Amino acid sequence: MTPFDLVRLSLENLGRRKGRAFLTAIGVVIGTAAVVVLVGLGLGLQRNAAAQVGYMGELTQIQVMPNYMTGNYEEVPAAGGGGGLGSPPSLTMITDDSLEMIAALPGVTGVYPRDFLQNCCLIQFGKFEGYGGIVGVKPNMLNELGLDAEGGMLDLAKGTVVIGTQVKTNFYAPYLRPGQEPPPPPDLMGQTLKVIISKYTKDGEEIRKTLRLRVAGVIAETRGEHDYQIYMTLEEVTALNQWSMGRRIDRNREGYPFVVVTVEDVSQVLDIADQITALGYQTYTPQSFVQGINSFFLVFQIIFGGIGGISLLVAAIGIANTMTMAILERTREIGLMKAIGATNRNVMGIFLGEAAGIGLLGGIGGVALGWSAGQVLNIIGMVYLANQAQQLGYLPSTITVHIPAWLPIFAIAFATLIGTLSGLYPALRAATLVPVMALKYE
Repeated sequence: MTPFDLVRLSLENLGRRKGRAFLTAIGVVIGTAAVVVLVGLGLGLQRNAAAQVGYMGELTQIQVMPNYMTGNYEEVPAAGGGGGLGSPPSLTMITDDSLEMIAALPGVTGVYPRDFLQNCCLIQFGKFEGYGGIVGVKPNMLNELGLDAEGGMLDLAKGTVVIGTQVKTNFYAPYLRPGQEPPPPPDLMGQTLKVIISKYTKDGEEIRKTLRLRVAGVIAETRGEHDYQIYMTLEEVTALNQWSMGRRIDRNREGYPFVVVTVEDVSQVLDIADQITALGYQTYTPQSFVQGINSFFLVFQIIFGGIGGISLLVAAIGIANTMTMAILERTREIGLMKAIGATNRNVMGIFLGEAAGIGLLGGIGGVALGWSAGQVLNIIGMVYLANQAQQLGYLPSTITVHIPAWLPIFAIAFATLIGTLSGLYPALRAATLVPVMALKYE
């Protein structure tokens, strides 16, 4: 008997009892749909969580800070008895030599030091006033980080600034008349800002320094820190900080407060972050959160899949029951098949084929039902989450249930396997029937 004959006989036998086969397959449909929807829901939640972290910071970037916690205070004996504290912990600063060491690590594509303007500054534009943090960076850093420009250019030069798209919301009109409507935020692109920086002497006297800076570009919205920053060249910010402190800044002794390291591939980020930490610095990367999210949602998906698997287990019991009843009803037919030359393997193949066919049909129906239910949940979930995001001000989720291509294939194959395993005992029982006893069965 050829495999084609086995398939044909199995389908014919299922067709003779359409109602029973349909009702048995319904259990597989429900179980498979539950697996598809629940695992897809876990995958969708994982993608949304990872996307939110991705918007918080570029996943191929590592933020490096000086390590202010290196070393420990140890209690040591003091002169004349008693206890005392040892020397304070040493500091690991980010110097120019540090930048060279980090840049030399395999996989590192860029090292970008930053400094922050230490003085509070008042920014004026026409009738508007505002405040903002000014960050000093290399002239080409913004372009090399892959940021897009909403307007102008992102290359920095002396006397220019590049601002985030939300900086304009920090401006207000301080001299409004009572009842007068506040004007909309100003369009700062290409405008010249008056920046007033203040410092105080030991006697409390205020000294001001006024700068006029042209807005050379506006960074397109990133939903991150870049939206609220004002960027100047690192050289100018260093000079302003030296004016504020009244002394020269020695980077080999004081270092940089913050460095952004870019990595060639996202798979290398955690390893390179560990290498930088081993050099004595503090590191942070959103990729570490993504790894934790993936681990959490892997457990989540296993739990969800297990819940759906319980439904398939119930369906498997139904298949086993159906096939056992079929053997009792077709005992004489089995004896006749054996009498005309069918082997145990042929009989077993027919019944396994029927059980696998029920699992296959149920799996296909379950995938179709699960996919449809997933689309409905996506529509409902996206509408609800979009409203929540609008109220709370965070990025809306793009999808609730994510069904990758491998999930339907896996679900159909798993349902077919469940059907085959469920029919294994009935098929063995049918194959081992004695032909004479089977023909005499009433």
